[in-house]
Amino acid sequence: MTGNYEKKLGMSIENTNIQSRDSRLRGNLTISQRDKKHLWHPLTQHQLHPNHIAITKAKNCVLYDEDGNEYIDGIASWYTCMYGHCNAYITSRVHEQMQTLDQVVFSGFTHEPAVKLSEALIEILPDNQNKLFFSDNGSTSVEIGIKMALQYHFNKGEKRNTLIAFEDGFHGDTFGAMSVSGLSVYNGPFEDFFLDVKRIPTPTGNNHDIILEQLSALVKNHDIAGFVYEPLVQGAAAMKMHNAEGLNQILNFCKAHQIITVADEVMTGFGKTGSYFASDYMETKPDVMCLSKSLTAGLLPMAITSCSQDIYDAFLSNEISKGLFHGHTYSANPLACTAALAGVELLRSKEIQGNIKRIIVSHRAFGDRIKSHSKIKAIRQTGVIFALDLNIEMERYGDLRYKLFNFFMKEGVCLRPLGHTIYILAPYTISQAQLEKIYQVIEDALNVVII
Repeated sequence: MTGNYEKKLGMSIENTNIQSRDSRLRGNLTISQRDKKHLWHPLTQHQLHPNHIAITKAKNCVLYDEDGNEYIDGIASWYTCMYGHCNAYITSRVHEQMQTLDQVVFSGFTHEPAVKLSEALIEILPDNQNKLFFSDNGSTSVEIGIKMALQYHFNKGEKRNTLIAFEDGFHGDTFGAMSVSGLSVYNGPFEDFFLDVKRIPTPTGNNHDIILEQLSALVKNHDIAGFVYEPLVQGAAAMKMHNAEGLNQILNFCKAHQIITVADEVMTGFGKTGSYFASDYMETKPDVMCLSKSLTAGLLPMAITSCSQDIYDAFLSNEISKGLFHGHTYSANPLACTAALAGVELLRSKEIQGNIKRIIVSHRAFGDRIKSHSKIKAIRQTGVIFALDLNIEMERYGDLRYKLFNFFMKEGVCLRPLGHTIYILAPYTISQAQLEKIYQVIEDALNVVII
């Protein structure tokens, strides 16, 4: 009976789809035209920019639009598809998992994909990380990290309500994550509702003593619960990079004052800085780490907030209220866990590690080639993350930014400038020829678009 029902249901759905396709054909509208009727896109002022490019297919490092144009994905679709789009190794593993277990609530239940992923992640995370808490996106991973920091002290009978964060940081769009973010272009209308956060500069190599003095003053005048930070690279702040030694000093200070350190590795994690995690470059490790984006290789949404045994132990009690009462319907979704496990396996492979090293060397050579260009103010690189600042001031979402974006797309390369910063963060599977095309298109833009 079940088989016949599924067959009939499939025929019904197929007929409906045929009718829908016929209706669309009669309307003779493109995907991008139909998009305008109902969809509201992120980070978009639709009054100024109502048009969106319809992508119909993606494979490895190439996006294909509805008109048949091809674009090299130079930003791995917001730093997610680091092993290339529709990676056959990952999709085959997820397809196999779909036949066995698609979804089960993670409160009161567990399953093999989550357990295997935890075992694989613990092997590559910093040694002090021992527990994993699942959620569904980068913002919520940070939100949970903030909750861990605040409730850690609460459970110990201490009232600590203030957080520390870097200037110009970005940690997501939920309220806790916005609170510790410093980019008002995203947060302006909501700032009256934020948590109490004090900001410090990022360490440059020359300002360590000043930062430590600021921290000492903050500790004297406020009850500091935690320090939330992006290690080494602030992504949304136009790939602003800072000093590992200085950050290590800040972490040491926090440890000495029982301030919970929360490393937001949503962008930097899984190989982008040249090591598995940016936190690997510091001797002092974070108490909490936030992971998402390339965690699942861009295939499915999922996030993890990891922590040390000490953090976890502070929530163990006969009092139910001292538990971490945070949950998401799709926490530890088996399909997402399977994609993440396959991604970790690829990350650790000789091929991907070799590709990462090749990209790092290639970026360095490109930087040497263009660093003296009259229209470039500065270049910087951490791992496979390369950025250059144009020698011109411009609004983050100003007209010149869109002229650059449109030029890149016209030339077959997907890059999204952040103000006057052009950056590259391509999939690890990108070919050398594709990398060279990205470099050439950037050089062309310097001579054609920047007047």
